Amino acid sequence: MESTVLRYRYRAYPDAKQRHALSRLFGCVRVAANDAIAARRAAYRAGQPYLKYSELSAALTRSKTTPERAYLSEVSAVPLQQAIADVDRGYRNFFAGLTGERQGPKMGPPKFRSRHDSRQSACFTRNARFAVSRTGDREAVVRLPKIGPVKLVMSRPLPSTPASVTVIREADGRTYVSFVVEVTEDAAPAAGRVCGIDPGLSSFATIVTSDTATGQEAIARIDTPKFLRSKARALARSQRALSRKEKGSKNRGKAKQRVAVLHRKVRQTRLDHAHRQAAKIIAGHDVIAVEDLNITGMARSNLARSVHDQAMGQFLRLITEKATRQGRTVVKVGRYYPSTQTCSSCRQITGPKGRGELRVRHWTCVECGVAHDRDVNAARNILTEGLRLLASASTQPTTPVDSRSLKTPAAHADGPPGLLETGEDQLTTLASVDEAGRTTGDRDDGVAA
Repeated sequence: MESTVLRYRYRAYPDAKQRHALSRLFGCVRVAANDAIAARRAAYRAGQPYLKYSELSAALTRSKTTPERAYLSEVSAVPLQQAIADVDRGYRNFFAGLTGERQGPKMGPPKFRSRHDSRQSACFTRNARFAVSRTGDREAVVRLPKIGPVKLVMSRPLPSTPASVTVIREADGRTYVSFVVEVTEDAAPAAGRVCGIDPGLSSFATIVTSDTATGQEAIARIDTPKFLRSKARALARSQRALSRKEKGSKNRGKAKQRVAVLHRKVRQTRLDHAHRQAAKIIAGHDVIAVEDLNITGMARSNLARSVHDQAMGQFLRLITEKATRQGRTVVKVGRYYPSTQTCSSCRQITGPKGRGELRVRHWTCVECGVAHDRDVNAARNILTEGLRLLASASTQPTTPVDSRSLKTPAAHADGPPGLLETGEDQLTTLASVDEAGRTTGDRDDGVAA
């Protein structure tokens, strides 16, 4: 058993008085964060040493005694200190990216927050002494300092005592509470199957499954949901209505909220679909081979709308996270591996190449004469390459298995069933950290997987 840090998010229903108190809290959190950013920038321009978190915290305490910032004493001090900690963590991530200590794309320095931002939040840690109690089968309340008991719908019980709670107000006006909890799960029983997944645009994913005992192969396709395109007409109509409203008017605020509601529906249905498909794949396979796609580059092409609508990065992330929690192995095949061009029968590169032949969905190998479906052939090759990488990395702890980190020849061979044993050294960690440094999980708003 291995413990994992997750976020459990629920819909909250504050009353009118609590909504007013939350609005005031969000405003104070913005002021505390903006004052910290302004102090850091002023010190930089003056050539002074870098201001530490302790100095920013002390400056916040002093500012409460001034007439201009006296209202900061009317709200809980914990979210204000957390806002400063987020700013400090954002600067540390920025500097770590400049020096190369932080992997991934470069991050910019923290920016000033605005009351017009579509998302407002405030975080309470255990120091705030918040409390959660059930009041019914699905009803519960969370008591927040200087806010009071806020009602929420607890669609699933909390697995452990939460370490913190974040109150979030989205652009569509809804309020959520997000708890950071520690979850301990047992490894799932062995399924006796492995699979290769080829995400795409013509179909959401093509899955080739192989039984480790008999070698029997099964092919499954997940149709493209087109969540955004199904709402495109309604979104265009609501956005045109928004553009006609006078800036600063109440009608413009209502029109903006209607647009946010449509985007929220697209976002939640897409996330629910990804959760369900990822859970089904993880439950039925011991080893999952996926392709390490360059989604950022794909989103810069003329297929950007379809790429964003598919949300392939979200789908692959959920597969990795769920596999970690259930003791499965995820193998990442390098993006430069020619899974589409390679014939899965004779291993010769004779398939369609480049974007010019992207519309070629079926082709016949000129070497062996075997006819291939483009997506099925790619998924079959991804599975074969994933098993080869897993065998090559069996003596090298790698998390997750990634072909870019292996110096192996380009030959391909089908791995025997003995190479399919899962090991913790090939598993990926679930807990991730967002730009503000808070831990994020894979569940959202009570969606069942």
